[in-house]
Amino acid sequence: MIRNITSLLLLILSLTALGQKESHTKVLLLMGSRFELTAVSPDQEKAIKAIEAGITEIKRIEKLISSWDTNSQTSEVIRNAGIKPVIVDQELFNLIRRSIKISELTYGAFDISYASMDKIWRFDGKMKTLPDSSAIAASVAKINYKNIILNPEKRTVFLKEKGMKIGFGAIGKGYAANKALDIMSKMNLMGALVNASGDLISWGKDEGGKDWKIGIVNPRQKGKVFSWLNINETAVVTSGNYEKFVTINGQTYSHIIDPRTGYPVKGLSSVSIICPNAELADALATSVFVLGKEKGLELINQLKGIECLLITDKQELFTSKNLHLDYIQKPITNHKYQIKIGNEHAK
Repeated sequence: MIRNITSLLLLILSLTALGQKESHTKVLLLMGSRFELTAVSPDQEKAIKAIEAGITEIKRIEKLISSWDTNSQTSEVIRNAGIKPVIVDQELFNLIRRSIKISELTYGAFDISYASMDKIWRFDGKMKTLPDSSAIAASVAKINYKNIILNPEKRTVFLKEKGMKIGFGAIGKGYAANKALDIMSKMNLMGALVNASGDLISWGKDEGGKDWKIGIVNPRQKGKVFSWLNINETAVVTSGNYEKFVTINGQTYSHIIDPRTGYPVKGLSSVSIICPNAELADALATSVFVLGKEKGLELINQLKGIECLLITDKQELFTSKNLHLDYIQKPITNHKYQIKIGNEHAK
C-alpha cells in the first residue's frame, strides 16, 4: 500500500477514558536514551513499585551490555579481541547468539560488530568534512559477525580479529524494554507500557480498560492523528533519519550506517516494525533501513507475525502486506496522553 504524505511520527495514546487517574508514568535517562515507563493501576503505590522494578531491571541490563562501562562483560570481550575467549553470563551469551542469527537472516545488514567503526562518523555537529575513505575501509574490515566465535559448552565469546568491537545500540534498548515489561506485567497491574526512546512495548490494557493504540500523525500538524493501530501486547519500534544526521557540502548523511560498506544508507526516512518482541523489532528496524524498501519489505513479508511501515525519502508510505491502518476522516486533536515513539536514537 502507498500513500503520499509529508512525513510521519508515531505516538502512543489512549483513545478513551483519558480523564481517569489510573495511569502512572516516570521518565528518565537510561542507557543514554529517554525511557518512559507507564503502569496502569488505581493503586498508586503498586504502580510506582512496578515502575521502579522496571527501572532496576533496565539498569542491570545496561551494566551487563554497556561498552562504555569498562567493568562490563561486553568491555572485557572487546579488550580481549584477537587475544582470547572470555567467559560471559548465559544471558549475554544468548543475546549475542540471537544477534548473530539476525545477522544471518538479514545477510549482514544487522551486525553487532558494527561498533568497530564507532569513531569514524560523528553526528554531534562537530564533523565538517567526510571521513577519509581509507579509514572507513579499515574500520569495515573489522566488521564481520562471522568472526564472533561462540563456544556454548564453555560459554565463551571470542572476537577473532584484533580491533574488533561489539555494541548493542541496535538491539539493547529493545531487549531492556522486553525485560522491564516482563517484570512489570507480573506485579498485579491492569496494564503497562515501556517506551525506550522509540522502542515501545505494551502489556494488558490502557487506563480506560481498552487495548493500547498507536496513532500516526504528521509532524507538521502534531497531535492530529489520521490513522491508528491496535498494539495490544505488541512491540512497535521506529528508526528514522530525520533528527540525527550531518550535512556536508550540501549533502545530508544519515546516522544509520550500512555495516557492509561503512557509509550512511539512503532511500528511507523512517522504518517502524510491529511484532510481539521489542528486541527483535529493534534489530529488524535497523536491518530494514539498511536493506532498503524492496529488500526490506521482501524480508518482512516472509516473517510470520511481523509487520512494518516504511516512509521513503520521497515521503511515500509503504506497509507490509498484512498491515492494515484504520484511517480517520476527521483528525483527532488535543489528547492529554501522548507519548512520541518516533524519537530518534542511534542504531
